[in-house]
Amino acid sequence: MKSLYHKDSRERRKGPGILKLGEKGTGIKGRTTVQDFVQIRDSCLENGTLFEDPSFPAEDSSIYYSRRSARNFEWLRPTEIVGDPQLFVEGASRFDVQQGELGDCWLLAAMASLTLNERLFHQVVPEDQSFTDNYAGIFHFRIWQYGSWVDVVVDDRLPTCDGKLVFLQSHTKNEFWSALLEKAYAKLHGGYEALKGGTTCEAMEDFTGGVSEMYELNQSPPNLFKILLKAHERSSLMSCAIEPDPDQLEAETPMGLIKGHAYSITSVKMMDIRTPRMSGQIPMIRIRNPWGNEAEWKGAWSDQSPEWQFIPAEEKEEVGLTFDRDGEFWMSFRDFSAHYSRLEIVNLNADSLEEEELSGNQSKRWSANEFAGNWVKGASAGGCRNHLATFHLNPQYRITLEDPDDDDNDDKCTVIVALMQKNRRAQRKIGLDCLTIGFTIYLLKNPDTAPKPLDNKFFKYNASVARSPSFINLREVSCRFKLPPGVYAIIPSTFEPNEEGEFILRVFSEKKNNMEENDEEVDIGEADEQVKSNDTFDDSSDVVQLFRRVAGVDMEIDWVELQNVLNTSFQREFAFEGFSKDVCRSMIAMLDSDHSGKLGFEEFKKLWSDIQTWKNTFKLYDRDHSNTLSTLELRSALHAVGYRLNYHVLNALVLRYGNRQGTLAFDDFIMCAIKMKSMIEAFKERDPYNTKRATFTLDEWIDKTLYC
Repeated sequence: MKSLYHKDSRERRKGPGILKLGEKGTGIKGRTTVQDFVQIRDSCLENGTLFEDPSFPAEDSSIYYSRRSARNFEWLRPTEIVGDPQLFVEGASRFDVQQGELGDCWLLAAMASLTLNERLFHQVVPEDQSFTDNYAGIFHFRIWQYGSWVDVVVDDRLPTCDGKLVFLQSHTKNEFWSALLEKAYAKLHGGYEALKGGTTCEAMEDFTGGVSEMYELNQSPPNLFKILLKAHERSSLMSCAIEPDPDQLEAETPMGLIKGHAYSITSVKMMDIRTPRMSGQIPMIRIRNPWGNEAEWKGAWSDQSPEWQFIPAEEKEEVGLTFDRDGEFWMSFRDFSAHYSRLEIVNLNADSLEEEELSGNQSKRWSANEFAGNWVKGASAGGCRNHLATFHLNPQYRITLEDPDDDDNDDKCTVIVALMQKNRRAQRKIGLDCLTIGFTIYLLKNPDTAPKPLDNKFFKYNASVARSPSFINLREVSCRFKLPPGVYAIIPSTFEPNEEGEFILRVFSEKKNNMEENDEEVDIGEADEQVKSNDTFDDSSDVVQLFRRVAGVDMEIDWVELQNVLNTSFQREFAFEGFSKDVCRSMIAMLDSDHSGKLGFEEFKKLWSDIQTWKNTFKLYDRDHSNTLSTLELRSALHAVGYRLNYHVLNALVLRYGNRQGTLAFDDFIMCAIKMKSMIEAFKERDPYNTKRATFTLDEWIDKTLYC
């Protein structure tokens, strides 16, 4: 239970760990109160009370957010529903998951699949809780969210009508792990109603930290059964569904299958078969209906069908063949492909597999990398390739594939790329839906000389080698590719420019892949010649005369006097209110080495030269002479000044100094340039050998960051 997903990202996790819901770092917005299961449980036990969760109250608002309930729900604890409640009865199995009145069969199918792997199951449902030992009306579950495992605490009050559970329930009436897990998932997303509609992949990923794939079976690749076999060997979780009938919810087909309903795939096997005329193998798939009843497949290889007489007894015993009315059945791969519409697979990384699964066969594991990022309007939300002028602004990632798959005759590498947007389901209650997202992959023929990041010119003259199947408004879009060894750039984006959101980009490959952001290192260098200040300082120049007049006998100026000098000079050129107190104080701090709060004449000369360079840059990139600078041009403008920055810094600058119109005024640009120069130079003082690392004590850090 301690082996969790590791992120290869800017803030790489130092080791496995579990965050509490509400803790910083979970990637989940809108959570302030941190709930610790052990602390709350022990406090309740000490006080002799049962936990009542204030952050997910036993009220209708925890069920519906778009309408009022038409019925009266009564929230009861399991101890009030049955006489002998248990978290598990004879362990957890796929038969413990039966759908209630909520349209979340996608979630139920994932929960049923989860029970097939005991280690994964108890990673989600910890064993340190029960209705007997230390019972305090509180339970907790661990759910993967956007790169982190999050511990979600719930009380055990469940919505009922007439003393019966309304939503998910176990076939065994006194077993409650499945109902409580559903409640924890509902709490995580803001209410039970938020769980209506979804893909099984979404929940399967949240229970495993794996990466999903989706296949339309009428367009499936010719090697699909091989993909399924490999997925089963690697303990992947799989589900399938039939295209729903638009006029009827969950309609039954003549062959006993339910349209629009999510099924779990529980086994994939090349099964031995012996007939009077021949012997060989037949590709077979075992499937389960989460309803757990007699609604099963009625065709060939169904329960009690005559085809089973041709399967040897030892083969039947190996697969655990039963003919119960339990919702589970076998199908041939041919029938499966003909009758089902969609297949979903969640591939597990090495951290989610048992140690013996890895030690026995090192090839049965994925190499995984993960990066978190965001799209910010006016900075890094460039839209798809249709918007060539801004496409290059999107975050970029470089991946190196060195070794082809062992069993690939074409010497190619299997790569699964998955782009997931964050926090969209939980924001349904405020009217936000998923963004339309996708990704594009480009081959870097000369990676050593390719620009970082790739510029507009690159995308204008180079075609992509792979892309997501479509741009779609789902939480995640993913696809499997076969690519030759080489260096590639992956560009995740929204369909339209200036759509803001957070994302996780994950890459799985059969052999090791190396992944990094395709971006510049933050640094400072020389300004371009075309923007450098050409001002000379002699006693006759206006600025020197103004400085002497304002400074007085001591030849030093404070921020008020500096403001006077600058506003007198620059309000002739720019129609603005003048430099603010904060800007002038920051200018003083940038060059005030003795912390006197003043600048001498030599320090002022350096400042004036910098301001002139920044002014020239601003004018150069103020292309429409509006006295404003587009945030889309900010990176290029700062580059001309000599500042090298990546898209994370650019996002921060746009959010800090830009406005809603996507522009910067002259004084905002100056403040932005000052902050960049001050912070970089303060860092470089502590990094004389350019190692990109520096050490500060807490008081030094506060001093450097406050006075700049």
